[in-house]
Amino acid sequence: MLDFKTTDLCDDYSDELQISDIAFRSFGKKTRFSGKIETVSVYEDNVLLVEALESVQEGSVIVVDGGGSNRCALLGDRLAGIAQSRKLSGVIINGYVRDSVDLAKMNVGILALGTNPLKSKKEGTGERNSKFHFGGVDWNPGEYVYVDEDGVIISKQPLL
Repeated sequence: MLDFKTTDLCDDYSDELQISDIAFRSFGKKTRFSGKIETVSVYEDNVLLVEALESVQEGSVIVVDGGGSNRCALLGDRLAGIAQSRKLSGVIINGYVRDSVDLAKMNVGILALGTNPLKSKKEGTGERNSKFHFGGVDWNPGEYVYVDEDGVIISKQPLL
């Protein structure tokens, strides 16, 4: 499953792909990952992210639209541990993470904009399984994302 390069996928399928224009930072041990997209839209509140981590299918990639807020972290070592134990492929966050040294040891892909030591609110606001747009691409539940050191690409169909 990890025998792919986004560059090769772009060469073969460029007309069918969306390519994110965000220069995400990689925080998890896995720098190459892929899977079916599950979405969570929140702002400075990670309750719905926890629910998704505990319920989505093994191998999924949870994409979180955190509005790009740098005022708190949406994921830390405890939540990354849930992702790892449930064998999720990865988490992509339009927002920030914390516990970066611990995240680097977790066998899960984690992309985010940066780090912030402050934890998020716990109010349960936001939305799951919604469509949203960030990084120049549309993120739709049920589509597929492929990530490696060269970038993040999205496809309507599985490519592997």
